[in-house]
Amino acid sequence: MSPFHDIPLFADQENQVFNMVVEIPRWTNAKMEIATTDPMNSIKQDIKKGKVRFVHNCFPHKGYIWNYGAIPQTWEDPAEIDEHTKQKGDGDPIDCVEIGYKIAQRGEVKQVKVLGILAMIDEGETDWKVIAIDHKDPLACKLNDIDDVRKWMPGLIENTHDWFKVYKMPAGKPANEFAFNGEAKNRKFATDIIMKTHGEWKDLVLNKKENEFKMQVDNLTVDESPNKIPKTQANKHTESLPPKGTATPLPEDHDAVHYIKRD
Repeated sequence: MSPFHDIPLFADQENQVFNMVVEIPRWTNAKMEIATTDPMNSIKQDIKKGKVRFVHNCFPHKGYIWNYGAIPQTWEDPAEIDEHTKQKGDGDPIDCVEIGYKIAQRGEVKQVKVLGILAMIDEGETDWKVIAIDHKDPLACKLNDIDDVRKWMPGLIENTHDWFKVYKMPAGKPANEFAFNGEAKNRKFATDIIMKTHGEWKDLVLNKKENEFKMQVDNLTVDESPNKIPKTQANKHTESLPPKGTATPLPEDHDAVHYIKRD
């Protein structure tokens, strides 16, 4: 199945529990992502200028500091200018950081409670970052909104903002910018953004607008979609992929800790 299209947005809509696809487990460095332009959208390592990508260790952080992934059946449309950031979408499912205590497995589908959201601007594109927690985590019953995260997990929101601001700087990129002066918005705001990007995904997968960005929209389960295909056809797209667990070794220079000058 496609992790982009075939996993439902909600695990439990009545209780506002969302699904999240884990692309990158906590403390790892390989930049893995749902391949939106590949048939059936497998999770694979991002490539830039012919090289697979890793994030550096930026003191005091080690790799990704939470389980990182995406909320399925959402899409940040590059043709739409976001009213809050005044920037176009980044063309990906909406990103999600899961802050519970367990280290997830790549490809795992977690059921999460949404708590808030950051509005990152990445090289002129809107790149929302949903903050959520596994609904079975021991702290989940205490966390219902972004202020609860500040109370029960002090420093986590600030470190999340810092990580997203500086993680590209060791590679020579400028610090990332944010709307709202980097303030994390609350649960309602986050849910509204998720539902907006769910609507943009619907327009994409149901072919209600021209797919000029070469997104692959083949799927197994979206009944109204003209791109629904049989399982035999979907399997042909993925049978040549590397086996599960295949990994690219971490380059030596990514083992180092990079000290970033912070304002």
